Amino acid sequence: MPFSVSWHTLLEELEDLPDGATLVTPLSRDRFRLHDIQEQRVVIDFLDRDIDTTRPLQRDQFETLYRRVTDNDGAFELDRLPPDADPYPAVLSLHPRFEVDEQQGMIVETEGPTATQVLDDDSSPADASERTEPELDVYADALLLVDALERHDLDTFEDLETDALVNLYTLCSDVQRNADSLRKEIADVLLTRLHHDRPVSGPFGSVQRTSRRNKSLKDDQAVIETLEAAGVDREQITSVDRSKVDDALEVTELSESDVYEIGESEYVRKADVDEESKETRLQGLKDQLAASDDDEAAELRDEIEALEARIEELTSFRTGTTFHTRSNAE
Repeated sequence: MPFSVSWHTLLEELEDLPDGATLVTPLSRDRFRLHDIQEQRVVIDFLDRDIDTTRPLQRDQFETLYRRVTDNDGAFELDRLPPDADPYPAVLSLHPRFEVDEQQGMIVETEGPTATQVLDDDSSPADASERTEPELDVYADALLLVDALERHDLDTFEDLETDALVNLYTLCSDVQRNADSLRKEIADVLLTRLHHDRPVSGPFGSVQRTSRRNKSLKDDQAVIETLEAAGVDREQITSVDRSKVDDALEVTELSESDVYEIGESEYVRKADVDEESKETRLQGLKDQLAASDDDEAAELRDEIEALEARIEELTSFRTGTTFHTRSNAE
């Protein structure tokens, strides 16, 4: 089928989209809306960017993507797209014969009903009654930390009361621990979606799959015999084993200072966390914000909502297969 036929079918589908319809790119999860539909290009507006918000998508680039799909048995891997080409498959998914399969990381041609990258709603900020709290420890700790940071003058830590410093240290520690745990869970999922030498970008940064070389010595005797056979003297590769030294100290009258250089350093360690107090403060903060209508409370609510949106954006891996479906192929 000539591309011109598919192109005009796509333009018709774009024209039929409701006002304010929001699409999402399959790799970077950037949200965008249609700005203008022309014969030779489609102009889009990104919703999550402060610069370069408007971008034209050229017809010839759509044709290139179309050819790559149709010439490769009806499927093309998304990670083979050129940099910044993420919006093209999202828009092409509006065509009744193409859809993005995010599980497989491909854009595919199909004869059956297809799904699009159009979100269920216009992705405008939801009302408080429609928003849900993610069940993440880091979420609650982050809100508490934001509240604590705003209630203290942090220009000079020496001027803060000890209990305020303890609270800040405890919350920073909890956020760090829970964020690291969450980061590892996210990394496990990302590893299934990333390929070497192919950075993937999001609104706040980019990630890339990489590898490190790990090594551990074989059996001691095997290593020694191998190196000796190569002309390396045994004494050149033997050294003092700390674990064996500690074992030896247990059966002698020597002290640690006889064989160790000993020094001391001091540091702060979190000893305990009052989870009940944290939960009470968090609930009180939410109740206070919900009840107050002054400008300061409204600003804080907006900041917390922005924080929640950032956390959701960084931890959400929604698929594009739960949106609009069609029952008729072209």
